[in-house]
Amino acid sequence: MPPIRIASLQPSISLTLAALGRLDSLCAVTKYCLDVLPELASRNLPVLSDSWSFDRSPAGGGPGNLEALLAAEPDLVIASVPYRMESLAAILKSGVPVLALAPRCLVDVYADIRLIAAHAAADPGPVIDRMQRAIDETCARCAHIAPADRPLLYCEEWGKPPIHSQGWVAELVEAAGGRFLGSPGAQTTPEAIAAAGPDVLVFAWCGAGDRVPLARVIEQRNWQSLRAVRNRRAYVIPDEFLNTPAPTLVEGLACIAAAAHPAIYPLHTRMVALA
Repeated sequence: MPPIRIASLQPSISLTLAALGRLDSLCAVTKYCLDVLPELASRNLPVLSDSWSFDRSPAGGGPGNLEALLAAEPDLVIASVPYRMESLAAILKSGVPVLALAPRCLVDVYADIRLIAAHAAADPGPVIDRMQRAIDETCARCAHIAPADRPLLYCEEWGKPPIHSQGWVAELVEAAGGRFLGSPGAQTTPEAIAAAGPDVLVFAWCGAGDRVPLARVIEQRNWQSLRAVRNRRAYVIPDEFLNTPAPTLVEGLACIAAAAHPAIYPLHTRMVALA
């Protein structure tokens, strides 16, 4: 039986297939998949809009998303958060099977890895084991830190308006000996964050890679007097390390641990710190 052909509409899907050793399953990707997996460029796969904007006309002309998708002849389209129902409806109307994933926590992420692995005829065990082992080891290393000494981290996944990072990020913060500020995935305001007085600021904006303008954001929000800013404990973490519910979350854990406890963990090479 030939391998299944998968169209990936979010980087988390492509990153998971890479960790499973099944990149050959891909028949179409998004530009964000190419950003996080540059090796995909040599495969010359069709590039589609993601599961947030699939129903919209692609910029720059050329074939529409639906035409390009059908030309790729996928057996399955896999979408994941964030997505819009209009985008999923546009794909479903074509008759192509769609698997839509909506994880909220690490347990959900593991379940989705198993589901993707099942469709790609791969063994998810080693991938999930590596993730759980990294989290367990970090928990054990931070277990001695008293509750009063655990820093308060504000983690932001979007800036306009400010939105707290997702539930799995809150779990990573707890594993790294920190305290997560606010409600995962909820919208907030600069004033509310300032009033909470976080010890650490972490920015990982969806689709921005590591290109969050730290100094400008702090100035625009009048955060110069925040303890985190005064102590130069504001960081940008690459988007794919925190916002993509995939095996790359362990890299996000390493970044969070370094932000929370710089005396214990060295800065990750992909982190950007406030100058």
